[in-house]
Amino acid sequence: MNSPNPTSVAEAPREAPPRRGPIRLPRDRHAIVDSFFRFQSLFGLAAVFIIAIAVSPVRNGESVFLSSGNLANIVRAVSEIGIIAVGMTFVILIGGIDLSVGAVLGLAAVGSATLMVDSGMGILPTVLIVLLIGTAFGATQGAIVARLGIQSFIVTLAGLQAARGIARMWSGGLGIPIAYGDGPQEAPEAFSTLSGSINGVLPVPALLFLAIGVGALLVLRTTAFARHVYAIGGNEKAARLSGVPVRRVRITVFAISGLLAALAGIIHAGQLNQGSPNDGAGYELDAIAAVVIGGTSLAGGSGSMGGTIAGALLLGILNNILALNNIDANVQLVVKGLVIVAAAALQKLRPRIA
Repeated sequence: MNSPNPTSVAEAPREAPPRRGPIRLPRDRHAIVDSFFRFQSLFGLAAVFIIAIAVSPVRNGESVFLSSGNLANIVRAVSEIGIIAVGMTFVILIGGIDLSVGAVLGLAAVGSATLMVDSGMGILPTVLIVLLIGTAFGATQGAIVARLGIQSFIVTLAGLQAARGIARMWSGGLGIPIAYGDGPQEAPEAFSTLSGSINGVLPVPALLFLAIGVGALLVLRTTAFARHVYAIGGNEKAARLSGVPVRRVRITVFAISGLLAALAGIIHAGQLNQGSPNDGAGYELDAIAAVVIGGTSLAGGSGSMGGTIAGALLLGILNNILALNNIDANVQLVVKGLVIVAAAALQKLRPRIA
C-alpha cells in the first residue's frame, strides 16, 4: 500500500501568538494610579511643603519657614508668576506657547509708572489703558497665529522683542520711580495698596492671584469656551469640523494671556514702586514651569487650572526654602530644572501605566 504523499496532507493550522496588549492593572490599583496622576501637583506641593518644614532653619526655637511673615512673603512672591501662569495655561491647553508675557509685564509696569507720574493720570484710567494695551498686544499675536498659520513660538518670540523695544522707547531706556502724593510727578497714594496686605496677614497681590485663579478654574469647568479650548488642543482639525470657532478661540486665548500679563505688570509696579523696561525678564519661563509642574500637557488638550495654581505655589516654596538655607543661586536653578523635568517625565509615564 502506497504511503500518502506528505505534500497532500493538510497541515494543522498553527496557533497565532497571543497579542500583547497594554498591561491592565486591577481596578482598585488602577484607580489609585489614576488619582495620583490627576493630583500629581497637589501631592508634589504637599511633599515640598513637608520637606521645607523638615529642613527649615530654626530661630528662637521656631521654624523660620512656618513664620507668618515668611509664608506671606511666599504668596506675595508667587502672585505675579501665578497670574501669568493662569493665562499661560489657556494658551498651552490649545497647544500653543506665549513667550512674550514677561516683556508684556515690563511694558505694563512702564506704562503704569509713566501714565501716573509723567502724565498725571488717576489710577482707574491708568489701569484701564494698561490692561487694554496688554489685551490688544495678546490679541494681535493670536490673530497672527490664527490667520497666518505661523507657530506661536515664533510669533511670541518676536512679540517679546517688540514689547521690550516699546517699553524702552516709552521710558527712555530707564526705570521710572513712583513717588506718592498729590503734587506733580507723583502717583495717587491709593496705588501703594498693591504692596500692602489685609489685616497685616494676606498680601493684596496674593488675594488678586487667588481671585483670578478661582475665576479661571470656574471658567475651565463650566463654560462652552473651555470645551472649545480643550477640543482645539486635543485635535484642532476635528474641532474645526465640529463647528468650533478655532480662530476666534485662539485669538481670545492669547488676549487673555496678554491681559493677565499686563495685570501682573501693574501689580509689579505697585510692589516695587517703579516701572522698568527690563522688568519681568525670565518670568515667561517660570510661568511655563508652573503650568508643566501642574500637569498640563505641552501638547495641549489636557490639564487643569488647579494644577497650575499648585505648581506656582510649589515653585514659590522651593525658591523660598532654598534661599532660607543659603543655597547657591546657581544650584537653585539646577534644582528647579530637575523638578520641571520630573514633572514632564510623569506626563510621559502616565499613559503607559494607566
